[in-house]
Amino acid sequence: MAPSAFTKPAFRVLGVAECFRKRNARSVIAAVSYRRDRVIDGVYLGFITVGGLDATERIVSLVERTGRKDFNVVMVNGCIISWFNIVDVKAIFDSLGVPAVCVTYEESPGLREFIERYFPGDAERLRLYEKLGERELVYIRSTRSYVYVRYAGLGRDEVRRVLEATTLSGQVPEPLRVAQAVARAVHELLEREAPDLLRARPT
Repeated sequence: MAPSAFTKPAFRVLGVAECFRKRNARSVIAAVSYRRDRVIDGVYLGFITVGGLDATERIVSLVERTGRKDFNVVMVNGCIISWFNIVDVKAIFDSLGVPAVCVTYEESPGLREFIERYFPGDAERLRLYEKLGERELVYIRSTRSYVYVRYAGLGRDEVRRVLEATTLSGQVPEPLRVAQAVARAVHELLEREAPDLLRARPT
């Protein structure tokens, strides 16, 4: 990606985040289109299976359903979401041709033991988890904070520049902060007004 791309007002990151409860079959996923000049010009919604293995497929489908070709980066709030539903950043990049980044915020010794505990004998889930590889620590100079990332289609320095262009305070990039707020609000609305939508498995 050309260095000048990061400074253009129309540089867009599609931030993807979710909200779920283990008692439900579906989580709510929200995607927010965030421009470099801090304009939000799109919000998109979908479902992911809680405890399933469809996160990557659902994210790719959600992006495709927008019909848009102007996203420069797809950024996901975590590689393991919706109760151990694993996001494959390389598969997102390969499917969409758009660079992908997963962002997390805390140190962790890894989740293999938890997958083995909660999903005994699930070799495919373990394989997808191991495929993720190690996270990399990135320093965001603009907010003097650190995050952990996995990424595909970008170099490490490009990932840092994307994070610095979209993080206004603290650790959480703005596209992810807004997407998380939208997902939570929609999930709370559905739990209150249409709980059956969350109990039914995605089709």
